[in-house]
Amino acid sequence: MLLAGPAIRAVAARAEAVVLAGPQGESAARLLPGVSDVLVWRCPWIDAAPPPTSPEDIAMLVRRLAAESFDAAIIFTSFHQSPLPTALALRLAEVPWIGAISTDYPGSLLDLRHQVSDDLPEPDRAAALATAAGFTRPPGDDGRLEVRTPLPDVTHLVGNHPYVVLHPGTSVPARAWPAEHFRQAARLLAGAGWQVIVTGSPSETALTRTVASMPDSALNHVLDLGGRTDLAGLAAVLAGAAAVVVGNTGPAHLAAAVGTPVVSLFAPTVPAQRWRPYGVAHVLLGDQNSPCRNTRVTTCPHPGHPCLSSVLPGDVLEAVIRLAGNPRSLASPTLPTAGVPVRTRIAAEVAS
Repeated sequence: MLLAGPAIRAVAARAEAVVLAGPQGESAARLLPGVSDVLVWRCPWIDAAPPPTSPEDIAMLVRRLAAESFDAAIIFTSFHQSPLPTALALRLAEVPWIGAISTDYPGSLLDLRHQVSDDLPEPDRAAALATAAGFTRPPGDDGRLEVRTPLPDVTHLVGNHPYVVLHPGTSVPARAWPAEHFRQAARLLAGAGWQVIVTGSPSETALTRTVASMPDSALNHVLDLGGRTDLAGLAAVLAGAAAVVVGNTGPAHLAAAVGTPVVSLFAPTVPAQRWRPYGVAHVLLGDQNSPCRNTRVTTCPHPGHPCLSSVLPGDVLEAVIRLAGNPRSLASPTLPTAGVPVRTRIAAEVAS
């Protein structure tokens, strides 16, 4: 969802942009500049744990889309997803113009069948579709990821000392750096003079508690914020960080959207060229030639998870120093600027 943000801003420069998102993408969609409304529907051909597909559910979606009287629809998908089931629902809702990137023959489902190189970063892929549909970035828009501002004040959570964020959770196990490695990295960073803040969702509090557990000498320099922020609050925490240490998961892109450098613990199950942190300084760690390369597996099939377990806590400390330098010399970060006003109605579906 966040990676489609630049393309959605291009649409919003000329149109009222309404996003159709799944439940997991709703919060991110509401953070995107230019989005005027968000329709939420759990899509059985996109969702990672899909519900059964039922005629009644599809009919409900068609009625809901038809009631909006959209002028056009642009379907933003990732490189491995088909837009055609969504296009069929939009056709049944009598949306008059539909565009998407599609390698499959679309028949009468698409008015614009755009095709792109397989090597494009996901934000560039989405932006290429928006451009082909006639929506280019407005003057002054650099095409980077953004979120709406102002973000919440989180000073009461993070304090005033320069800090580094560790986000140990991932959407699937194959992308996870070992929790003990995260804990050791937290100890090394605290010893180097950083305040360390560990973040995570409410379902990840056991993990964040493990990572933040320190011997007495480091305890006061590691804070556990697991489960204590919503997405906007997490964005604010990330915006204030000198660097973020995170796997290939949503908060990596959220960090990029607030302009914070990223130490990316990147399992090569999907191509780094497409999914690495976009538009910000970052260090990519992990064996990109591992046997799991480009397999899109969700659970590592190789004993010991070698693509990421081979990254040592000291490697992370070195990467943070490379990106953020001395914690005593940091200035306050600058938050991203807000998006532009919106006008006519366009629907978009974005994979979360």
